[in-house]
Amino acid sequence: MEGVGMNLNFWNQKKVFVTGATGLLGPWLIKTLTDCDAQVVALIRDNVPQSNFYSLGLDKKVVSVNGSLNDYPLIERTLNEYEIDSCFHLGAQTIVGTSNRSPMSTFESNIMGTCNVLEASRNSKLLERLIVASSDKAYGSQKTLPYNEDMPLNGEHPYDVSKSCCDLISKSYFKTYGLPVGITRCGNFFGGGDLNFNRIIPQTMRSIIFGENPVIRSDGSPIREYFYILDAVDAYMTLAENLHKKEVCGQSFNFGNEQPISVLELVSKMLALFDKNNLKPEVLGEGKNEIEKQYLSCEKASKVLGWKHKYSFDESLKNTFDWYVTYFSK
Repeated sequence: MEGVGMNLNFWNQKKVFVTGATGLLGPWLIKTLTDCDAQVVALIRDNVPQSNFYSLGLDKKVVSVNGSLNDYPLIERTLNEYEIDSCFHLGAQTIVGTSNRSPMSTFESNIMGTCNVLEASRNSKLLERLIVASSDKAYGSQKTLPYNEDMPLNGEHPYDVSKSCCDLISKSYFKTYGLPVGITRCGNFFGGGDLNFNRIIPQTMRSIIFGENPVIRSDGSPIREYFYILDAVDAYMTLAENLHKKEVCGQSFNFGNEQPISVLELVSKMLALFDKNNLKPEVLGEGKNEIEKQYLSCEKASKVLGWKHKYSFDESLKNTFDWYVTYFSK
C-alpha cells in the first residue's frame, strides 16, 4: 500500500544495500524495493530459515552477502563491487533483554557495526543516500513527553546507549564529511514475521491463538508506542527519497503512530479485538531496566516530509494477527 510520501517509481533500477535483512523490518523493506524493480544486495549474518526473508522468497530475488557488520572490508567491498547508490542500515542487536545480558556484543554490533557502515559509505564514490536506524530508546528517559527531535539523547541502559551512540556518530559523519545520511527514530515495531516471542504483541497473539492467558512481565503500566511494520517501510523509503533536500539531509526524524498505550491496555485491547475476553492477563511485575513512558511526536516528519502513518492501529493488529494464524497453522 503506497504511503503519503513514498514514490515507488523512484526505486526502479536503484542499487540498494540492506543490512539486517533477516530481521523484522528488513524483509518487508526488501520486498517493497524488489516490487519496485530495485536491485537489492542483502547482508546476511545468520541463516534464519523461518525469517520472512525466506518465506517471502526474497533469497531468490536479491544478492545475498554472508557476513557480519563487524567485517569492515566486507562492507566496503559490497558497496563498491555492487555499485551501491542507496543503503538502509537496519542491522543491529535489537532485544533489550539480550543487551542487558550481553552488553559487549551489543556495543560491538550496534556501535562498531554502524561505524563500519558509515566509514565504508564515506569511502564510496557512488553512494547517494544512507538511512541509519536509531530508535526512540536513544532518547532515554525524558521529563517531557512526547519526544521531539530537539531533545538530547540520553540513553542509560546498554541497548538505549548503543542507539544514542549510533545516532550521534551518524550525525558526526554528516557534519564532518557531508555524508548523505538520514536517521530514523521509531517506536516499537510490530507486524507479520516477528518471531521474537519475548515481545508483547507476538507473545500475546500466540497466547490468544492457543487459548492461553497472556503473560505480562512488567506491572502493565509502562506506556509505549507500537509502529506497524508496513508504515515503517513507507517511512524509511520516504526519508531516503528526500535526502537530497537541504532540510532533510543529516537530520533525525521520529516515526510512529502517535497512539501511546500502556502494556496492560494493549493486551486488553487485543483480547477484545479478537473476541477472547474469556482469557485474562497474568501480570508478573518482574520487568527491570525499563523506561516508564516513551512515545513520539511525528510533527517534524509531517511538516518536512509530508509523511503520516497510513494504517489504523486496529487494522494493523488484525493484519498481524492474520499472519500469526497462518504461521501457526503450518
